[in-house]
This record gives sequence, structure tokens and C-alpha cells, in this order.
Amino acid sequence: MTRKTPELLPTTVVGSYPPPDWLVDRAMLTTRTVARVRMPEVWRVQAPFLEAAQDDATRLAILDMEAAGIDIISDGEVRRESYSTRFALELDGVDADNPGTITGRTGIPVIAPRIVGPVRRKQAVEVRDAKFLRAHTTRATKITMPGPFTLSRQMKNEFYAEDEEVAMAFAAAINGELREIKAAGIDVVQLDEPWMQAWPEEATRYGLKALNRALEGIEGVTVVHICFGYAYIVKDKRSGYAFLPQFADSAARQISIEAAQPNLDLGILSDLGDKTIVLGVLDLGSKAVEAPELVAQRIEAAYPYVPPERIVPAPDCGMKYMPRDLAFGKLKALAEGAALARSRLG
Repeated sequence: MTRKTPELLPTTVVGSYPPPDWLVDRAMLTTRTVARVRMPEVWRVQAPFLEAAQDDATRLAILDMEAAGIDIISDGEVRRESYSTRFALELDGVDADNPGTITGRTGIPVIAPRIVGPVRRKQAVEVRDAKFLRAHTTRATKITMPGPFTLSRQMKNEFYAEDEEVAMAFAAAINGELREIKAAGIDVVQLDEPWMQAWPEEATRYGLKALNRALEGIEGVTVVHICFGYAYIVKDKRSGYAFLPQFADSAARQISIEAAQPNLDLGILSDLGDKTIVLGVLDLGSKAVEAPELVAQRIEAAYPYVPPERIVPAPDCGMKYMPRDLAFGKLKALAEGAALARSRLG
């Protein structure tokens, strides 16, 4: 039986949780750019035993989130070398073994897969992950996937005539995966679209169209997450989004944003219509664990723009690159701060 989720201010995670040091080489993970191609050398466990080790690490991530008091949990994404590679590199038409070079969203050249044929989903990729998560918790569940616009910008297109065609092909593949993830019993599905705010003109032209195609026919809670990058790696962040109010017209029911570290002017939330806001209230760039009172204040700062009934407190972004004890402490503070804010509402 699924544990009841609070109706007011339910807490969640954005997706990733730190994998154990026995599973990954943390120094290697944190000193390289976010993986776009396979990075087998990051795993400390040999290939024949890797999936079993990843399962064990997933159980630990689930237990940590439960122990911290989080209401809507993920699988921690500990099976992924990055948030996008697990799904993207299993698609037809994508060549990761003979990569090319693209310009990343920070303007730096990065090694990236090449699109060499029609992009199609040939098999389920994250459905086993979804079933594993559902089988190992009684809490509400979330599975995340990379969004179509972001995927289209993370690869070198050598097949399609137009960028929009690339994004729409990814959208169709994502939609097929989401349908099976929902059929596995997952409560919340989230698409990560951090690259939309880096290319707002292109996002305006076809980004939302691709997002809506990816979410077409998907029932229940759907989320789109927009951020400026992993805080443990990206220190200097903008104080505002170049592309955010446009999501008011998207098919996503919830908008997940970074707010704590960039000290975002929450007035922009008024431009997001009736969307529920997954509000980032943990600064993941800080090595200090927030006091529950500070978390509560960050939640309450959004009330003038979004009623509490439409706020889901969360970390700013994924926690993949953080020390595990720090991530756990911050999640515990998140749960306690939300409980404090909830109690003030009576």
C-alpha cells in the first residue's frame, strides 16, 4: 500500500542522489564535464556485477530519501553516468562510439554523440528502473528523463535537415518510454530541460512544441525541470531565467525551478499561470546544511505569488555530485522545513 502523501507542501527530489563511493570513482566523476558519451571508467564495479551493484546502490538511495522524510522519491539516478546518457545512448540513430564535438551551453567544446540516422526508441530503457523503484518503496514515486530539446542540443546532428526535426524525433521516443513508465505504476514523471534557458530563441521556436509532443497522452503528474547546472560544479549562476514564463503554455502540470542558490526573484512565478511550482529551496552550492527555519522561510517567500496548495518544496537541482552525508542532511532539513511551514498553515 502506498504511503499517503501530504496534501500541502509535499516534498520531493529533482532526481539524482549521490552514488556510494564503492560504486563510482567520485574524483573522476567530479573533475570531468557532465558525460555525453559512455564513461565506463567511472564505475568501480566490473561489468558482470555492475547491474547488481547499481540495484544495491538504488536501494540505499531509496532508504536515504525515506529516512530523511521525503514524500515523493526517485530512484536516485545512480545507474546513470549523467542524467541524459542512460536513455539517449540506447536509441537507434545515435552513435556514441564515434563521437563528434559540439559547443556546450557554457560555450566550451564538448565531446558528444553523433546523430547518424532516424532517431527511434528500439527498446525500453528506464522501465526496469521504474519497476524497481515501485517495488522498493511505499511512498509516491518519480522517474526522470531528459527532455527532447535538451537532447537535441547535446548531440551533433549529421542526419536531419532541421534542428526542429531532431527535437521532434526525440520527443516521439521519449513519449513511448513515458507511457511504459506510467504503466509501471510511477506517480510522477519529469523531463529535464536545462538547455532551454541557454537557447531561448530556439526554445521559443520549437522547444515547447517538442516538450508537448513528449508529454502527449501522459496521464497524472508531469513535470518539466529547468536549471542552470549542477551547483556543486557550476558556481557562478545567473539570477534570472532567460526562458521561464513560456512554460505556462506547456503541457507540463508542474514547473521545477532553481530558486535558492541564484536567489531568484520569485515574482516571476506570477507569470506561470496555474502551474504547480516545484520550488528549489536548498542551495546545493553551499556546503552548509540549511536550518529548517530557513527552508520554511524560503517556502513562505513564494506565497505572495503561488498559493501553498501549488508548491512542492525540493532541492534546487540534482544532488549527484555532492558528498552523500551532505545530501542526506539537506534532504532532512527540507522535510523538517516543509513540516514547519505546513504547521504554520494550520
